[in-house]
Amino acid sequence: MKLNIAYPSTGAQKLIEIEDEKKLRVFFDKRMAQEVEADSLGDEWKGYVLRITGGNDKQGFPMKQGVITNARVRLLLSKGHSCYRQRRKGERKRKSVRGCIVDSNMSVLALIIVKKGEQEIEGLTDKVVPRRLGPKRATKIRRLFNLGKEDDVRKYVIRRTLPAKEGKKPRTKTPKIQRLVTPVTLQRKRRRIALKNKRRVKRREEAALYHQTLTKYAKEKQAEKVARRHSSASHSQEGFVLKWSMRTFTGLGRASSGPARALAAFAPTTMG
Repeated sequence: MKLNIAYPSTGAQKLIEIEDEKKLRVFFDKRMAQEVEADSLGDEWKGYVLRITGGNDKQGFPMKQGVITNARVRLLLSKGHSCYRQRRKGERKRKSVRGCIVDSNMSVLALIIVKKGEQEIEGLTDKVVPRRLGPKRATKIRRLFNLGKEDDVRKYVIRRTLPAKEGKKPRTKTPKIQRLVTPVTLQRKRRRIALKNKRRVKRREEAALYHQTLTKYAKEKQAEKVARRHSSASHSQEGFVLKWSMRTFTGLGRASSGPARALAAFAPTTMG
């Protein structure tokens, strides 16, 4: 089995291969994130404590944290899961992964040094690997160089020297500083806030105008409805009065003609 051991303090890592299974028994039946004493690996490892961070089996399938088994399983994985990188948005896929328990079928085991022992490990703890890239974020650059808010961060950016080409001068590359506060960014922020306030005022004015128009329209409709009701009521009243007057006139005519006819019948006739 191969052991890929890293030392975060120096940034160095080393791959060692161990054939003797007796030395590796201390890792068997241990889970990921557990700490193991490395005294069984040799005299130079006395006092070292290693933490298991992962590994691959002999077929190349990676270990997955949280899968409590030492065998292989097929899991439906999506974005955010370890051992999977989605190719399309919202894609899910069933992948074969290995459980988080170490056994003899492992090909490579990834470890980090948690506690350093008495002796130095050649190629691991006795050398320092410089970081290839410096910090990009403005706050992290300030923290690295102990700068204040008034100091210019751009002067302290770590430059990276590129390999020189034939017949040309060596070039340096500077990363773009993220979250850097400048007068331009402040001006953009003020403009963004002003536009937001302008949109809010415009939205309120349009809402007030719409409410006013809607109220006016409702009042006009109500006035038309009331006028229509009054008009129909006046027409019906005029018709009722006309009908009643005609009925009264007809009754009076009949009453006056009846007695006159009776008196004419009983009146004495005069001889000429």
